[in-house]
Amino acid sequence: MNVESTHTARFQRALLSLDGLSVGDSLGQLLTTCARGARRVIAEGALPGPKWWHTDDTQMAMAIVEELAEMKRISQDSLAHRFAERYQVDPGRGYGKGARMQLEQILAGDSWQQTSVAAFNGRGSKGNGGAMRVAPLGAYFADDVDLLITESRASALITHSHPEGVAGTVAVALAAGAICKAQGQPMSEAREKLWETVLKLTPEGETLDGIRKASVVPLEMEPEYAARLLGSGYLVTAPDTVPFALWCAARHLDDYQEAMINTLEGDGDCDTNCAIVGGIVALFVGRNGIPENWLKAREPLDLNL
Repeated sequence: MNVESTHTARFQRALLSLDGLSVGDSLGQLLTTCARGARRVIAEGALPGPKWWHTDDTQMAMAIVEELAEMKRISQDSLAHRFAERYQVDPGRGYGKGARMQLEQILAGDSWQQTSVAAFNGRGSKGNGGAMRVAPLGAYFADDVDLLITESRASALITHSHPEGVAGTVAVALAAGAICKAQGQPMSEAREKLWETVLKLTPEGETLDGIRKASVVPLEMEPEYAARLLGSGYLVTAPDTVPFALWCAARHLDDYQEAMINTLEGDGDCDTNCAIVGGIVALFVGRNGIPENWLKAREPLDLNL
């Protein structure tokens, strides 16, 4: 069997993506009140020392990684339990109102099928919560795009039954998988592979429309203006978040620090934007491409492996 298709190799990719995601999440929440000044803060060495607190983005991503470690796939009942258990142990991680309501209902005995469909008056959530946590899953299933789509969709439906919430999740997983497959290639080819894969396989709808728009936004454009065109998470929805995050990831696939700065300069839902971008870019630059002092400053991850 090809070593790249083994669980060990796939899981190492997931862990790498989790490092990139969690550092981005931590940095994003740290600078959320001064996001557009991120370049100055970082250049002046004004970032505080350890420990950089992470949010629900990382908490839920860790639950996915734990699920992959044990099950090698997504068992929705099991993952729903992991999400709820992590919330119960540490509810003060910045969970949105909708997520808190669903997770508390699950803890009270309701099924995730009931709570997910009932969210937002029966419309289901089209939020960015599925997308923010899924990059490690995309890395894990990079060798099988059909399985990647199936498993990322399954991970989203536990909390985000709206088609746009699912589409945003699938899009980010596809981007992470594409970059895994493109590692070692010239950045221009990797960038092309990212857009090609995501545009071809993301479900039709508002999120994909935004991604199409993002794919033709010039990379030379200032992030602040790109964010105005695409949205940067102020609405906390997948269509308003994922297109800009993918644009930021594509813009600086080879430079994790610059990718984070550019993402922050777009403002918006900073921790989630940076989590998505970090989870993708880390797969191209490798763990050594994440600033060592940032990795050390991020609070340790309490993975149960």
